[in-house]
Amino acid sequence: MYNKILLAYDFDNSFNNVPKELNNLIAGNDEAEVTIFNVIPESDLEASVRYDNKHFEDLAKEKNEQLKPFVQELEQLGLKVEVKFSTGYIKQSILSEVKANNYDIIVMSNTRKKSDIKNILGNVTHKIASNISIPVLIVN
Repeated sequence: MYNKILLAYDFDNSFNNVPKELNNLIAGNDEAEVTIFNVIPESDLEASVRYDNKHFEDLAKEKNEQLKPFVQELEQLGLKVEVKFSTGYIKQSILSEVKANNYDIIVMSNTRKKSDIKNILGNVTHKIASNISIPVLIVN
């Protein structure tokens, strides 16, 4: 059913329930591939270069290390996983990635570490869900 899945990864959200949902999405599909996509905001990159002399490649390498336990958990479930990083505006980068690579579905987490009763969906989650033509699975 879903062969190309984009998982928009945000280090500020909890992704505890995501592996189970991904496993359900691809049950019995050996062709399915999950792409974990993280956008490093321009402001974070600029601050990192200015104050720490760390460029995009350095930040991506650090974030890739932080992602290893999560990636290993997905691989233990038998999922094929690819990790990608980008920089720029988060919403536009995710939308561009989806359009450029013809994903079948996008998976996002909406479980925030800090509860925010005012907004049910985060700003990025809301914008992506409203501006995309493929299914969006929002995992709580």
